[in-house]
Amino acid sequence: MVPTSVRPYVPLVGITGGFTARHYTRLLTDSYYLEIIGRTLALGLTVTGATLLLGYPVAFFLARTRSRWRNWLTILVVFPLMLNLVVRTFGWIALLAQNGLVNQALQAMGLVDGPVKLLFNFAGLLIGLTHIFLPFMVLVLIGAIQNIPRDVEDAARVLGASWGGAFLRVTLPLSAPGILSGSILVFVLTISALVTPRLLGGPTYQVMSTLIYDEFLQRLNWPAGSAQSLLLTAMVLALIYLSGRLARRTGASA
Repeated sequence: MVPTSVRPYVPLVGITGGFTARHYTRLLTDSYYLEIIGRTLALGLTVTGATLLLGYPVAFFLARTRSRWRNWLTILVVFPLMLNLVVRTFGWIALLAQNGLVNQALQAMGLVDGPVKLLFNFAGLLIGLTHIFLPFMVLVLIGAIQNIPRDVEDAARVLGASWGGAFLRVTLPLSAPGILSGSILVFVLTISALVTPRLLGGPTYQVMSTLIYDEFLQRLNWPAGSAQSLLLTAMVLALIYLSGRLARRTGASA
């Protein structure tokens, strides 16, 4: 992709000889592409935050409960991964449509006067991607919380800390590596997802993955698609590098 990304492209002719940095300069200067890049990063951060807020309580319960139903509850969390991604996405299309179950419920409860637009926008993508990637966050957090000895929590309680104080000062900091790992995983999966943004976002609400898809398979502009793919790869690698440095700094300070 690197040599292809610096080749000129002429519509109706194809890739030509020579060298050009135009595909990169457009990505970094054109407001259209900057908006898509910002939208992709915002979506990744929001989905990561939503899965963390929803997944941590579930993971904490599954990691600490002694209920005989624990294994079945864990299977219930993992069960969506056994369904095809396209099927799950189409299920959300049926739920979030103007006459879907969600809008019908909102109108029946009197919360809205008319249908709320939940498809082909940021809200639809946030809901769908949060549901799809939530099991990944929960599974990573379960392992991290299970590795925290119960003795340190009990010691904090014996020394006078309340349940909330022990959680905030002991459990949450010790589970930071799992939070970081789960956040990286969900963020990378979100910004590189294609099927769900394509179906829930439609052809007009673009993110980086759908833009790359259109460049390669619809416009046949492989140089531009290669440049966009390399930029997305660089964003992911930069995130992993910064997260690694943050993890080492946190470990050193601890």
